[in-house]
Amino acid sequence: MFDAVAFAGGGNRCYWQGGFWEAAAPLLGLKPSMVVGVSAGAWSACYSLLGLGRKVNEMVAEGCSQGRRNFEWRAWRSEGSPWPVSLMYRSLIEAIIDEAALARLKQGPEILIGLARKPRRLPLSLAVPLGIATYQIEKKWRSPVHPRGGRALGFSPEFVRVQDLESAADLSAALMASASVPPFMPVGRIGGMAALDGGLVDNVPTEPLLPVEAQGGKTLVVLSRLYRAFPHVKGRTYIQPSKPVPIGQFDITNPAGIRKAFEMGLQDGEEFAKRASAHII
Repeated sequence: MFDAVAFAGGGNRCYWQGGFWEAAAPLLGLKPSMVVGVSAGAWSACYSLLGLGRKVNEMVAEGCSQGRRNFEWRAWRSEGSPWPVSLMYRSLIEAIIDEAALARLKQGPEILIGLARKPRRLPLSLAVPLGIATYQIEKKWRSPVHPRGGRALGFSPEFVRVQDLESAADLSAALMASASVPPFMPVGRIGGMAALDGGLVDNVPTEPLLPVEAQGGKTLVVLSRLYRAFPHVKGRTYIQPSKPVPIGQFDITNPAGIRKAFEMGLQDGEEFAKRASAHII
Protein backbone atom coordinates (compact mmCIF):
# COMPACT_ATOMS: atom_id res chain seq x y z
CA MET A 1 0.00 0.00 0.00
CA PHE A 2 2.79 2.43 0.93
CA ASP A 3 6.22 2.28 -0.65
CA ALA A 4 7.91 4.39 2.03
CA VAL A 5 7.05 5.58 5.53
CA ALA A 6 8.40 8.48 7.59
CA PHE A 7 8.21 8.72 11.39
CA ALA A 8 8.26 12.28 12.78
CA GLY A 9 10.02 13.18 16.01
CA GLY A 10 8.30 14.25 19.21
CA GLY A 11 9.87 12.64 22.29
CA ASN A 12 7.46 10.58 24.37
CA ARG A 13 4.60 11.48 22.04
CA CYS A 14 6.18 9.07 19.56
CA TYR A 15 4.93 6.13 21.60
CA TRP A 16 1.65 6.90 19.87
CA GLN A 17 3.45 5.91 16.66
CA GLY A 18 4.40 2.58 18.21
CA GLY A 19 0.75 1.81 18.94
CA PHE A 20 -0.33 3.05 15.52
CA TRP A 21 2.11 0.75 13.72
CA GLU A 22 1.26 -2.18 15.98
CA ALA A 23 -2.39 -1.95 14.91
CA ALA A 24 -2.23 -0.65 11.33
CA ALA A 25 0.73 -2.60 9.91
CA PRO A 26 -0.75 -6.13 10.15
CA LEU A 27 -4.23 -5.00 9.13
CA LEU A 28 -2.94 -3.27 6.02
CA GLY A 29 -0.01 -5.58 5.35
CA LEU A 30 2.40 -2.64 5.44
CA LYS A 31 5.76 -3.64 3.97
CA PRO A 32 7.47 -0.45 2.78
CA SER A 33 10.79 -0.59 0.98
CA MET A 34 12.04 2.46 2.88
CA VAL A 35 11.47 3.78 6.40
CA VAL A 36 12.74 7.16 7.56
CA GLY A 37 12.77 8.45 11.12
CA VAL A 38 14.05 11.41 13.07
CA SER A 39 14.69 11.80 16.79
CA ALA A 40 12.33 9.61 18.86
CA GLY A 41 10.53 8.79 15.61
CA ALA A 42 13.65 6.94 14.44
CA TRP A 43 13.49 4.89 17.63
CA SER A 44 9.79 4.21 17.01
CA ALA A 45 10.62 3.03 13.51
CA CYS A 46 13.29 0.60 14.71
CA TYR A 47 11.38 -1.09 17.52
CA SER A 48 8.19 -1.16 15.44
CA LEU A 49 9.94 -2.94 12.58
CA LEU A 50 11.26 -5.41 15.14
CA GLY A 51 7.69 -6.05 16.32
CA LEU A 52 8.49 -4.90 19.86
CA GLY A 53 6.09 -2.00 20.25
CA ARG A 54 4.20 -3.24 23.28
CA LYS A 55 7.31 -4.59 25.00
CA VAL A 56 9.12 -1.27 24.64
CA ASN A 57 6.10 0.69 25.82
CA GLU A 58 5.86 -1.41 28.97
CA MET A 59 9.58 -1.04 29.62
CA VAL A 60 9.29 2.73 29.36
CA ALA A 61 6.20 2.87 31.56
CA GLU A 62 7.98 0.73 34.16
CA GLY A 63 11.02 2.98 34.03
CA CYS A 64 8.82 6.01 34.57
CA SER A 65 7.34 4.33 37.66
CA GLN A 66 10.60 4.35 39.63
CA GLY A 67 9.99 7.70 41.33
CA ARG A 68 12.69 9.66 39.51
CA ARG A 69 12.21 13.35 38.77
CA ASN A 70 12.64 15.11 35.46
CA PHE A 71 15.48 17.20 36.97
CA GLU A 72 17.79 15.89 39.67
CA TRP A 73 20.86 17.78 40.87
CA ARG A 74 22.33 14.63 42.44
CA ALA A 75 22.26 12.88 39.07
CA TRP A 76 24.79 15.37 37.72
CA ARG A 77 27.55 13.82 39.83
CA SER A 78 26.59 10.17 39.40
CA GLU A 79 25.29 10.20 35.81
CA GLY A 80 26.90 13.25 34.25
CA SER A 81 23.61 15.09 33.69
CA PRO A 82 20.84 16.45 35.94
CA TRP A 83 18.30 15.22 33.38
CA PRO A 84 17.89 11.45 33.96
CA VAL A 85 16.01 11.05 30.67
CA SER A 86 19.30 10.90 28.77
CA LEU A 87 20.73 7.86 30.56
CA MET A 88 17.32 6.18 30.68
CA TYR A 89 16.88 6.59 26.93
CA ARG A 90 20.33 5.22 26.16
CA SER A 91 19.80 2.27 28.51
CA LEU A 92 16.47 1.51 26.83
CA ILE A 93 17.99 1.54 23.36
CA GLU A 94 20.89 -0.67 24.40
CA ALA A 95 18.51 -3.13 26.09
CA ILE A 96 16.61 -3.60 22.82
CA ILE A 97 19.24 -3.13 20.12
CA ASP A 98 21.77 -5.94 20.22
CA GLU A 99 23.64 -7.52 17.32
CA ALA A 100 20.75 -9.89 16.57
CA ALA A 101 18.28 -6.98 16.44
CA LEU A 102 20.56 -5.06 14.09
CA ALA A 103 20.83 -8.10 11.83
CA ARG A 104 17.04 -8.36 11.70
CA LEU A 105 16.68 -4.69 10.84
CA LYS A 106 19.22 -5.02 8.04
CA GLN A 107 17.11 -7.77 6.48
CA GLY A 108 14.06 -5.48 6.27
CA PRO A 109 13.39 -2.24 4.45
CA GLU A 110 16.04 0.43 3.99
CA ILE A 111 16.09 2.45 7.23
CA LEU A 112 17.31 6.04 7.35
CA ILE A 113 17.92 7.97 10.59
CA GLY A 114 17.85 11.75 10.26
CA LEU A 115 20.51 13.96 11.88
CA ALA A 116 21.25 17.66 11.76
CA ARG A 117 24.68 19.20 11.23
CA LYS A 118 25.31 22.63 12.68
CA PRO A 119 25.91 25.74 10.54
CA ARG A 120 29.58 25.92 9.55
CA ARG A 121 30.08 29.48 10.74
CA LEU A 122 28.49 29.05 14.15
CA PRO A 123 30.18 27.48 17.17
CA LEU A 124 28.27 24.61 18.75
CA SER A 125 27.66 26.62 21.92
CA LEU A 126 25.73 29.21 19.89
CA ALA A 127 24.24 26.99 17.18
CA VAL A 128 22.38 24.71 19.61
CA PRO A 129 20.41 27.34 21.58
CA LEU A 130 19.79 29.40 18.44
CA GLY A 131 18.48 26.37 16.56
CA ILE A 132 16.22 25.26 19.40
CA ALA A 133 14.86 28.77 19.94
CA THR A 134 14.16 29.21 16.23
CA TYR A 135 12.34 25.89 16.08
CA GLN A 136 10.19 26.68 19.13
CA ILE A 137 9.29 30.16 17.92
CA GLU A 138 8.34 28.94 14.45
CA LYS A 139 6.31 26.07 15.90
CA LYS A 140 4.29 28.35 18.19
CA TRP A 141 3.95 31.19 15.68
CA ARG A 142 3.08 29.31 12.48
CA SER A 143 2.92 25.62 13.47
CA PRO A 144 4.06 24.36 10.05
CA VAL A 145 4.40 20.67 9.38
CA HIS A 146 7.77 21.38 7.78
CA PRO A 147 9.59 24.32 9.45
CA ARG A 148 12.12 26.35 7.50
CA GLY A 149 13.94 28.24 10.23
CA GLY A 150 16.64 25.64 10.80
CA ARG A 151 17.68 25.54 7.16
CA ALA A 152 17.67 29.33 7.04
CA LEU A 153 20.17 29.36 9.92
CA GLY A 154 22.41 26.93 8.06
CA PHE A 155 21.55 23.61 9.69
CA SER A 156 21.80 20.80 7.16
CA PRO A 157 20.23 17.32 7.12
CA GLU A 158 22.12 14.06 7.00
CA PHE A 159 20.74 10.53 6.98
CA VAL A 160 22.45 7.49 8.46
CA ARG A 161 21.59 4.24 6.67
CA VAL A 162 21.09 1.45 9.18
CA GLN A 163 22.16 -1.17 6.63
CA ASP A 164 25.60 0.50 6.52
CA LEU A 165 26.21 0.30 10.27
CA GLU A 166 28.66 -2.28 11.55
CA SER A 167 27.46 -2.82 15.11
CA ALA A 168 24.61 -2.37 17.54
CA ALA A 169 26.71 0.29 19.26
CA ASP A 170 26.78 2.26 16.00
CA LEU A 171 22.99 2.11 15.76
CA SER A 172 22.60 3.20 19.38
CA ALA A 173 24.93 6.13 18.72
CA ALA A 174 22.94 7.16 15.65
CA LEU A 175 19.63 7.01 17.52
CA MET A 176 21.05 9.03 20.41
CA ALA A 177 22.51 11.62 18.04
CA SER A 178 19.22 11.93 16.16
CA ALA A 179 17.59 12.85 19.49
CA SER A 180 20.34 15.23 20.62
CA VAL A 181 18.55 18.22 22.16
CA PRO A 182 20.91 19.78 24.72
CA PRO A 183 20.70 20.14 27.65
CA PHE A 184 18.19 17.25 27.92
CA MET A 185 20.13 14.95 25.59
CA PRO A 186 23.90 15.14 24.97
CA VAL A 187 25.46 16.22 21.69
CA GLY A 188 26.11 13.19 19.53
CA ARG A 189 29.16 12.50 17.40
CA ILE A 190 28.79 10.71 14.09
CA GLY A 191 31.67 10.51 11.64
CA GLY A 192 33.88 12.41 14.06
CA MET A 193 31.66 15.50 13.98
CA ALA A 194 28.91 16.87 16.21
CA ALA A 195 25.47 15.55 15.29
CA LEU A 196 22.21 17.01 16.58
CA ASP A 197 18.51 16.23 16.59
CA GLY A 198 17.32 15.97 13.01
CA GLY A 199 14.29 18.01 14.00
CA LEU A 200 16.46 21.13 13.96
CA VAL A 201 16.19 20.87 10.17
CA ASP A 202 12.78 19.21 9.87
CA ASN A 203 10.98 17.27 12.58
CA VAL A 204 8.98 15.53 9.84
CA PRO A 205 11.66 13.92 7.63
CA THR A 206 10.19 13.68 4.15
CA GLU A 207 13.19 14.61 2.01
CA PRO A 208 14.14 10.94 1.35
CA LEU A 209 10.55 10.30 0.25
CA LEU A 210 10.76 12.70 -2.69
CA PRO A 211 12.39 10.29 -5.20
CA VAL A 212 9.82 7.63 -4.31
CA GLU A 213 6.97 10.06 -4.87
CA ALA A 214 8.54 11.39 -8.09
CA GLN A 215 8.37 7.84 -9.49
CA GLY A 216 4.68 7.56 -8.64
CA GLY A 217 5.10 5.73 -5.33
CA LYS A 218 2.84 6.18 -2.32
CA THR A 219 4.19 7.35 1.00
CA LEU A 220 2.88 7.59 4.57
CA VAL A 221 4.03 10.22 7.08
CA VAL A 222 3.30 9.28 10.70
CA LEU A 223 3.20 12.40 12.87
CA SER A 224 3.17 12.66 16.66
CA ARG A 225 1.09 15.77 17.28
CA LEU A 226 -1.78 17.74 15.77
CA TYR A 227 -1.40 20.19 12.90
CA ARG A 228 -3.98 22.55 11.42
CA ALA A 229 -3.21 21.67 7.80
CA PHE A 230 -0.95 19.44 5.72
CA PRO A 231 1.00 20.15 2.53
CA HIS A 232 -0.55 18.68 -0.59
CA VAL A 233 1.99 16.30 -2.14
CA LYS A 234 0.93 13.79 -4.77
CA GLY A 235 1.09 10.26 -3.45
CA ARG A 236 1.71 11.31 0.17
CA THR A 237 -0.60 10.65 3.13
CA TYR A 238 -0.18 12.36 6.49
CA ILE A 239 -1.63 10.73 9.60
CA GLN A 240 -1.75 12.38 13.03
CA PRO A 241 -3.18 11.48 16.46
CA SER A 242 -6.93 11.91 16.78
CA LYS A 243 -6.34 14.16 19.80
CA PRO A 244 -3.33 15.54 21.72
CA VAL A 245 -1.10 12.82 23.13
CA PRO A 246 -1.16 13.28 26.94
CA ILE A 247 2.56 13.11 27.72
CA GLY A 248 5.42 15.61 27.76
CA GLN A 249 8.32 15.09 25.38
CA PHE A 250 10.92 14.41 28.09
CA ASP A 251 8.64 13.53 31.01
CA ILE A 252 9.85 10.49 32.98
CA THR A 253 7.27 10.84 35.77
CA ASN A 254 4.10 9.84 33.96
CA PRO A 255 3.82 6.09 33.28
CA ALA A 256 0.07 6.41 32.70
CA GLY A 257 0.74 8.93 29.93
CA ILE A 258 3.25 6.59 28.28
CA ARG A 259 0.71 3.77 28.25
CA LYS A 260 -2.08 6.08 27.11
CA ALA A 261 0.01 7.27 24.16
CA PHE A 262 0.44 3.69 22.96
CA GLU A 263 -3.22 2.80 23.50
CA MET A 264 -4.31 5.90 21.57
CA GLY A 265 -2.01 4.79 18.75
CA LEU A 266 -3.61 1.35 18.71
CA GLN A 267 -7.08 2.86 18.40
CA ASP A 268 -6.07 5.39 15.76
CA GLY A 269 -4.14 2.74 13.82
CA GLU A 270 -7.14 0.45 13.71
CA GLU A 271 -9.41 3.27 12.57
CA PHE A 272 -6.93 4.32 9.89
CA ALA A 273 -6.69 0.75 8.62
CA LYS A 274 -10.48 0.50 8.40
CA ARG A 275 -10.71 3.75 6.44
CA ALA A 276 -7.85 2.81 4.15
CA SER A 277 -9.29 -0.65 3.45
CA ALA A 278 -12.70 0.81 2.68
CA HIS A 279 -11.13 3.29 0.28
CA ILE A 280 -9.30 0.50 -1.55
CA ILE A 281 -12.44 -1.55 -1.85
